[in-house]
Amino acid sequence: MSKKFFSLAIGIGSKNSRGEWLEVYYPNPILSPSSRLIDHISAIVHYEQGNTSIELTKAQLQQLAQSLTDDATELPVAFIEQLMESEQPIVLTLLEGDAAPTSTPEAYLKLHLLSHRLVKPHGTNLSGIFSLLPNVAWTNQGAIDLAELPQHQLKARLSGQQLQVFSVDKFPKMTDYVVPKGVRIADTARVRLGAYLGEGTTIMHEGFVNFNAGTVGKSMVEGRISAGVIVGEASDLGGGCSTMGTLSGGNNIVIAIGEQCLIGANAGVGIPLGDRCTIEAGLYITAGAKVQVLDENNQPVKVVKARELAGQSDLLFRRNSLTGALECKTNRSAIALNEELHAHN
Repeated sequence: MSKKFFSLAIGIGSKNSRGEWLEVYYPNPILSPSSRLIDHISAIVHYEQGNTSIELTKAQLQQLAQSLTDDATELPVAFIEQLMESEQPIVLTLLEGDAAPTSTPEAYLKLHLLSHRLVKPHGTNLSGIFSLLPNVAWTNQGAIDLAELPQHQLKARLSGQQLQVFSVDKFPKMTDYVVPKGVRIADTARVRLGAYLGEGTTIMHEGFVNFNAGTVGKSMVEGRISAGVIVGEASDLGGGCSTMGTLSGGNNIVIAIGEQCLIGANAGVGIPLGDRCTIEAGLYITAGAKVQVLDENNQPVKVVKARELAGQSDLLFRRNSLTGALECKTNRSAIALNEELHAHN
C-alpha cells in the first residue's frame, strides 16, 4: 500500500457468552505502520482495505511469526509467539484511516493510542465511541458482562472464593492496560483508559483524568481534568478543583490550560487559559460570568464577559472579598512546581 496507514495492533480480548467483545488489551499499538508490515499481514488475513477487526487463529499467528524477520521492531516475533499460547481470543485491528470507530476493538485501539502517548488529546477521531463501549463489570477476574455477573458471583462463592467488582463502567482504569513512563498516580481508579499523561505528571488521590484529556508535560493534578481538557507544562491543579468538559451541560468550548498556571483548591475553569494564569481558591470562572478588569493600580477599567478573556496569558482571577465582584488583573507571579515532588517520577 502506497498511502500512509494510520494504525494497527494485535490485542488480547474478552468476550461474553454471545461472542461479543467486552474489551481488548493492546500491549504494542503501532502508529503509522510500515507498508512492508501491512503487506505481510494482508497476505495472511486477506485484508484489502478500510478499517476492520479480525479475530486471528493460531495458524494465522504462526504464519505471521514465520513471515517476520528476527530483527522486526514494529511487531517482534517473540510477541507473536507469546500470543500463540493465549487462551483468550486474539484480535487484529487495522485502521487504514483515522475515521470514527465502528467496533469495540477499534474503540479500544484508539484509547490505547492516547494512553501510550502515540496521539495527543483531540488527535484522533473518537466520534460515537460511547455506543461502542459496553457497560461491563470490572472485577478481579477481568471484564464480565453485566447480565452474566450473577452467575459468575454464584460460581465464585460455591468454590469458596469471592468475586470482587471494582467498578461498573464503560471505561476501565488506564493502569490495567498501560502505565506511561515517568508518572505517579496515587489512586489508579481515577484515571481512565484514554487519558494522556505527560512524563513527570503526578496525580494525587483527589485527581481525576478522563479519556481524551490530560497533561502534556510535568504537572501536579489534585483536581478533575474533564474529557477533552488539555493541561500545559508545569501547571498545578489544586485540590478539588474542576475543569469544564464538553460531554455535558451544553458546553462546546474546548478547555485548554496553558503552561505554569495555578487553579486554586475548589476553583473551576470554564474558559481556555493562556500561560501563567491563576484562579484563586473557590472561584469558578464560567464563560458568561461578568468580570471587572483592573489596571496595575487596581482601578476598574471595564467589565467584560469571561469568554472575552479566553486564551490570554498572565491573568489573575479573584473575588473581591468586600463587594463579591469577580475581578481580573495582570498576574505578576509565575507558578513553579515543587521539584522535590517530581524528582522520582
